[in-house]
Amino acid sequence: MNVYRVAAAAVAAATSVVALSGAAFAHVGVQPQGEAAKGGYATVNVKVPNERDNASTVKVEVAMPSEHPLASVMPQPVPGWKVEVTRAELDKPLEVHGKQITEAVSKVTWTADGSKIGPGQFQQFPLSLGRLPEDTDRMVFKAIQTYDNKEVVRWIEEPKEGGEEPESPAPVLKLSAAADDHHGGGAAGAAEDSRNGGHDKAASHTEAAASSSDGSDSTARVLGVVGIVVGVAGVAFGVLAGRRRSS
Repeated sequence: MNVYRVAAAAVAAATSVVALSGAAFAHVGVQPQGEAAKGGYATVNVKVPNERDNASTVKVEVAMPSEHPLASVMPQPVPGWKVEVTRAELDKPLEVHGKQITEAVSKVTWTADGSKIGPGQFQQFPLSLGRLPEDTDRMVFKAIQTYDNKEVVRWIEEPKEGGEEPESPAPVLKLSAAADDHHGGGAAGAAEDSRNGGHDKAASHTEAAASSSDGSDSTARVLGVVGIVVGVAGVAFGVLAGRRRSS
């Protein structure tokens, strides 16, 4: 009887942990595709889960960090969603590639246009960002999520380092150490490897194929010689056997 009670308690505890984990992670987030290096450019996904059982998400607004303005913010089109990019004048101009930037994107808004995020679903909204700041380890993107029943959820509470997660935490993008080329490096590095290493890899494959072909030819020659020797030996054996029968 005690065994059954212990098992039941374990199942209940596990179910509670799963439920709490789901609740803790079911919020709007910003996730980089590859690396988000300080001083570089990055592509990120604004991940929006639907937390309601009886309503669908129809609008998502994401504010760009005002303390770290970004000169370049480009959304990727998402089927079924209309995107609007809002720009604002900067209090302090940015200098990018020797040019003065006096305004930057302050907010990006996605509005359902033939699509929704239904119960039990999530949607990702890709953004290209740059240049990322070099004087911070993270960027906070406050977001507002609107449902088709007019409910509005504000993901604007900034998480504190080492503290408990707020009830409605703002999405946070963690930045990695600065890359040498200040371009984030992932895709560019892969392309460079493809350009520089393509001919060498092709040559290696060609040499390997040639070596394999040479080995196959040598093997064929050896087998041919062995076959000839075996054939001659068989003929000689047959002649000798015939002579013995005659005598």
